[in-house]
This record gives sequence, C-alpha cells and structure tokens, in this order.
Amino acid sequence: MSPLRSGVVIDQGIVAEQNSNSAAAVSSPAEEDGERGSVIALLERVASVVLPIGVALYAVLYLGVEEIYSTFGINPQQAGIDQSVLFSRLMSTLILVLLLGIPTLGLVIGLGWLIDKISFGTAGRVVRGIRERPWVAALFAALWCGATYWGFYNFFADLDLTVMVVTAVGLGVLTFLIPFRLLRRKPVGRAGLKVIVGGLTGLGLGFLLILNLASAAVEVQETGQANLLLSTVGFQDQWTVLTNAEDDKPLYDGRWMMLLGESDGTYIFYDCDKLETFRRPMETTNLTQLQLDPERESGFACGALANQEAS
Repeated sequence: MSPLRSGVVIDQGIVAEQNSNSAAAVSSPAEEDGERGSVIALLERVASVVLPIGVALYAVLYLGVEEIYSTFGINPQQAGIDQSVLFSRLMSTLILVLLLGIPTLGLVIGLGWLIDKISFGTAGRVVRGIRERPWVAALFAALWCGATYWGFYNFFADLDLTVMVVTAVGLGVLTFLIPFRLLRRKPVGRAGLKVIVGGLTGLGLGFLLILNLASAAVEVQETGQANLLLSTVGFQDQWTVLTNAEDDKPLYDGRWMMLLGESDGTYIFYDCDKLETFRRPMETTNLTQLQLDPERESGFACGALANQEAS
C-alpha cells in the first residue's frame, strides 16, 4: 500500500473515531435531559393538581374560621384573627402536612408502579386508554366535580345520600361533561381542565372542613374542650383566671374563662359556666394561671351556672 493511501485510511479512521465520540457526547446529555425531563414532567403533573387544591382549600378556610367564632357570637376580626394571623398560626400545620404529604405521595406513586408491574402493564394500559378516550375521561372528571358539591349543599341543607348521589351525577353530566370534552381537544384545554378539577376539589374539601369545624366549635361551647381539628386550623384552647388590674383581686369568683382573642384594647372571653361571651378592657384586666388545652374530667359539660339560674 502506498504511503499516500495509508495516510488516507488513517485519517478516515481518526475522523470516524472522532465522529463516534462526538455522537456519544451528544447522546449522553440528551439521555440526561430526557431523564430530567421525565422527572420535571412528573413534578409538573403533581403540582398542576395539588396547587389548585391547596389554594382553593386555603381560600375557603377563612369561612370555616368565621363559623368557629360565630358559634360564640363574634367574628374573627373581633378576636384579632385576620388572614396574616391565620396564616402564621397555620405554619406548623403546613409543615406537618408537607412532612406527611410527601411520603404519602411517594407511597401512592410506588403503589401504582407496583400494581402496574403485578398486572404486567395492564393497569397502565387501562389508565392510558381512559386518558386517550376524551368522552370517558371527561365523564370521570364531570362526575368527580359533581361530587365535590356535596359539602357545599350540606353547608346549607342536610341531604341524604340518595339525593346527593342523584344531584352529583345530574350536575356532573348536565353541566361539566360537554365543556370538559371540548377542553380535552387541545393541550391548553387539558391543562385548564386540571386546574378546574383541582380547584373544585379544594372547594369541596373546604366546605367539608367547614361543616366539621362548625360541629367542633359547638362541642367546645358545650364541653369546654377543643379537639385536634380546631388546633390544626389555629384555634387556641386557652383558659385563664381574671383578676382586677388595680388590686389584683379575682374576678367572677375566680372561675376559669376561655380566652377567645383580643382586639382594639379589649379581651374576648367565653364563660363556660354561664354559656356567655363577653368583653373586658385590657387595661383593667390581668390574666393569671394561663392553661392551654386543659384536661377535663369525664362527662364534664358547660352551663352549670346557667342551668341554676334557669331553674
């Protein structure tokens, strides 16, 4: 072989090797971008569902707080509770939700993966088949959104299960099915569908929360003890003995009063024995022997003095 011919062969080999190295260098970042893209896509899907639920639930939460304090005949502003105070009291609850929610989400994803593996991919194909059929996916979303109105209707009237099921199905089919089917024609519409479903889910959970908060507030009024649900939304089960600021003598026979809040230079108290809510100026009132979440003996109920006065 001539030197010229051998040199050409060597040069071609070097160029081929460089091209292969370049291709490997290009494909490797592409694979990494694909992996990162899949993770980001998963996070985006989760966020597109969780974020609307959280925003809607927080928006309705203040209505629940109003229901709590309306049980005692006041509004949250009179107890010094506004949006900033409510958010600061909810910080510990939000941290707890994150600590519990992230492992729960991971467990659900892992369980879904396991079910798909056990069924040899059948579960995944069923889910993909439902998502690829616009009418089926729209029907599921419509029925779900109709069911989210259960808490809203029960907030105004007590409905039995049969009436609620008929209402939810009728509402979902008549009002949501066709719009949801039209939204699934384009990616933007599908993204909007997720926001609508997530928002209605958060509102539905919020009204269920309001119903439970109102029931828990009535329980506090009757038993003088708050449950865990009220604590998670920032309600403080705090009790104190009042004394006169001038001579430090006990007021109201030294009985324990629930401190509902303070605003505009006044304290708001609930008298468990007389089932009354009253106000006292802060400059003439001292708070002593403060207790948070006191233990009550079994069978304790408020209204002992109110019953005596009534009899």
